[in-house]
Amino acid sequence: MAGTMSINIRPMEMADYDRVYALWLGINGFGIRSIDDSREGVERFLRRNPSTSVVAEQNGRIVGSILCGHDGRTGCFYHVCVAKEYRKHGVGYQMVRFALRALQREGVSKVMLIAFQSNTVGNAFWQGIGWNQRPDVNYYEFVLNEENITRFIP
Repeated sequence: MAGTMSINIRPMEMADYDRVYALWLGINGFGIRSIDDSREGVERFLRRNPSTSVVAEQNGRIVGSILCGHDGRTGCFYHVCVAKEYRKHGVGYQMVRFALRALQREGVSKVMLIAFQSNTVGNAFWQGIGWNQRPDVNYYEFVLNEENITRFIP
């Protein structure tokens, strides 16, 4: 079982990719995009955001991660996850704080994320740590690459 004292929270590096991807594969309901979440896609993301993405590690095992980037104005969290057996031990909260501090150092003053309505665990987490759900906005997307297929982990 996880204890918050033995978890190392640090910036994600490209060398972490295989272990982070394995974590993603272990999260029920997690959506993995064929291009964006490929090794090349994550490498491109980390090059643009070298200090803001986060991993939680215990004894060489990645037990949590956040892909975090920004446009100079607003930060965005993607793929926030914690291995099931490490949840409710403060790992997610520690990663969020780490990423928020990294964004603050870069002058970013607001952060957003998207949580599927069906993600009851995630929505409870965000509400529980004081994030606000926005009832006044609609989320739109326009797909530029139809080959970037999302596969959901059962």
